[in-house]
Amino acid sequence: MALSLTAAAAMLLTACGSDNNAGTSSSASGSSSSSADCGGKASLTAEGSTAQQNAVAEFNKVWQQVCSGKNLSYNPTGSGAGREQFIAKQVDFAGSDSALKDDQVAAAAARCGGNPAWNLPLVFGPVAMAYNVEGVDKLVVNGDVLAKIFQGQITKWNDPAIAALNSGTTLPDTAITPVYRSDSSGTTDNVQKYLAAAAPQTWTKGAGSEFQGGAGEGAQKSSGVVQAVQATPGAIGYVEKGFAQQANLPMAQIDNGGGAVELTDETTKKAIDAAKFAAEGNDLALDLNSIYGTKEAGSYPLVLATYEIVCSKGYDADTAAAVKSFLTVAANDGQANLGPAGYVPLPDAFKERLLTSIDAIA
Repeated sequence: MALSLTAAAAMLLTACGSDNNAGTSSSASGSSSSSADCGGKASLTAEGSTAQQNAVAEFNKVWQQVCSGKNLSYNPTGSGAGREQFIAKQVDFAGSDSALKDDQVAAAAARCGGNPAWNLPLVFGPVAMAYNVEGVDKLVVNGDVLAKIFQGQITKWNDPAIAALNSGTTLPDTAITPVYRSDSSGTTDNVQKYLAAAAPQTWTKGAGSEFQGGAGEGAQKSSGVVQAVQATPGAIGYVEKGFAQQANLPMAQIDNGGGAVELTDETTKKAIDAAKFAAEGNDLALDLNSIYGTKEAGSYPLVLATYEIVCSKGYDADTAAAVKSFLTVAANDGQANLGPAGYVPLPDAFKERLLTSIDAIA
């Protein structure tokens, strides 16, 4: 059974103490990681999610400030590539918008010397439905409409199903061009999981890191989606909020069944409050169905958690120390300036449990 973030944190606080819990309580309660251990090797490598690349850049900057001489080299090649490179021992950890797939768990454990790999979310980020429709400054969609657009069943912007959600707005007789990620992408996986939860009768394509909808045109990475939407009248594409903001692209409101919801920090935080862990323990994969299927008023449903996939054990001592140092700083000081980059800082209840997991890396 999935555990709520608040309940999980309460369980940790009321459980019998351990060295790991004691070691994290002071870090979790404070806003600063000035006491972070700066041991281990000077340079780390990671690869993967483009959705988290701006957050990782902020984390690295803060890590360098807290721990002089440290540096993370991050290659934003996409979540699928990141997981593959981690399993192949080419990088110290992976960035991924999806937890390890079932068929990757054993290979990841082998890479970690026979020890489980853990999925540790460091930041939450809403996914925007960015669009390019001339004369339409406000656009409302819902899960059913989006499913039909990305499956090629709705092809014009003045389709009656879209018009019904946009009373008072004149929609043009313009062809719709859905833009999807052509590379293996955790963002794609999350969007397809959202469509399956929000429109289960309509979205019949399943989920996964490869786009299954069969309509539109593909673009490489988040930056490619932004460029394609900008260049294509009538386009709509899914991309992380920060990328849409940087490009000044309008973002559609999503009607989750409880009314149209604008993508803001407040509406995203309301959705994140409903997030649940998939299981107990230090692997913090999330069960996001409660977010994707929400009908709560004012709750923006299309939110992804971006993970760092790490070895629970199996690193050499210098690498383990550096990974723990980076993650501790990222979970503390690194959260402060994520808002302007389009992310939502970690909820306090989740941060407690995350720091406990980080401290348990050996």
